[in-house]
Amino acid sequence: MRLTVIGTGYVGAVHAACMAETGHEVLGVDVDEERVAALAAGHPPFHEPGLSAMLQRTVAAGTLRFTTSLEEAARFADTHFVCVGTPQRPDSGAADLRHVEAVVDGLTPGLREGALVVGKSTVPVGTADRLAPRLAVSGAEIAWNPEFLREGSAVQDTLRPERIVAGVRSAGAEARLRAVYAPLTAAGAPFVVTDTVTAELVKVASNSFLATKISFINAMAEICDVMGADVLTLAEAMGRDSRIGPAFLSPGLGFGGSCLPKDIRAFAARAEEIGRGESVAFLRQVDEINARQRRRTVDLAERFAGGSFEDRDVAVLGAAFKPGSDDVRDSPALAVAEEVRRRGARVRVHDPEAIDNARAVYPELQYALDVTKACEQADVVLHLTEWPQYRELDPTALAGVVRAPALVDARNTLDPQAWRAAGWRLGAPGRPRLG
Repeated sequence: MRLTVIGTGYVGAVHAACMAETGHEVLGVDVDEERVAALAAGHPPFHEPGLSAMLQRTVAAGTLRFTTSLEEAARFADTHFVCVGTPQRPDSGAADLRHVEAVVDGLTPGLREGALVVGKSTVPVGTADRLAPRLAVSGAEIAWNPEFLREGSAVQDTLRPERIVAGVRSAGAEARLRAVYAPLTAAGAPFVVTDTVTAELVKVASNSFLATKISFINAMAEICDVMGADVLTLAEAMGRDSRIGPAFLSPGLGFGGSCLPKDIRAFAARAEEIGRGESVAFLRQVDEINARQRRRTVDLAERFAGGSFEDRDVAVLGAAFKPGSDDVRDSPALAVAEEVRRRGARVRVHDPEAIDNARAVYPELQYALDVTKACEQADVVLHLTEWPQYRELDPTALAGVVRAPALVDARNTLDPQAWRAAGWRLGAPGRPRLG
């Protein structure tokens, strides 16, 4: 089939490459000329394992190409995936839909009769119903097909999805999406058919639930700190209950990135608009608990630095909001690093992939390309992004580099026995006995 993918940010670039990989002929569209040129050369503008090789393969095969023209896209295909961003509005927690609306308005004049415009962007519930009349003018139809990608494993999440949700308004739209995803469903991917409103809700409800699990276990970490309990043992015991499960019960610094924080705020704002704000009022508390983890981590680090950051050197391990990505949007690690700097410390940050992006957002921080350089003469080391490379560090060797062997493991993923055996003082949220 011929498909277009409009918006080649994180979701769109991955979707375009994966659809071409499965055999479709794909045209990617973006207003950013530099991004289009880079993608056309097989170079993604962000780090995602496996994507660069797939881009180069599909571009070379001629099954994937890129353009800046919506008019060309409208002529090229009858099925169009909309993958543009829906950032948080600066005046509220609501989602800003101007990019989605611009795509619909730009496509509509050139669409063929019977075209299907498929939203993948995360939007407020009811968006498809609101946009449908605009497309109907051209005899086109709207559907919603939310994405469930995880940065760091997005290629695999696209090619081997846990579910494909198709929100449709007609049997024809369902048939079209089944044809698009036939290579994936043939391999066993579940295909869930519903209306557009439910499809939109699946995405925001899923993200809200995941955020709630993370904030719940972090709230328990606060209780553990006061009562002397161990949050990792608590999380393990809870996760063995099949009704709960271990996924996302990871106590630590909390969530960040471009999805969970803005999505729960947008969902809460939308609930207020439809008169059901009380139904998801708990999401405000989920958001506050998450923000509190950053403050608590800074306070813990300050204690390990001797009670004050003034004239202290602090090493920060991690800048990306999660491992496997160079994305620093709403990064908890950088938020902590910046607050530590603001309180008077000299801060050096290391990250395997995200240093360039971090420097662009926080130029006041210092950066090091090597972990050892970052930790030289540090009064305290903060482990803030759980890259696997950090679990392989030699604590004995690192103890000979720092000024004081003090470590705050804000992600609760390092081996405390190994670090303590090497002479380190160790602190972690929800584990007061370590210190």
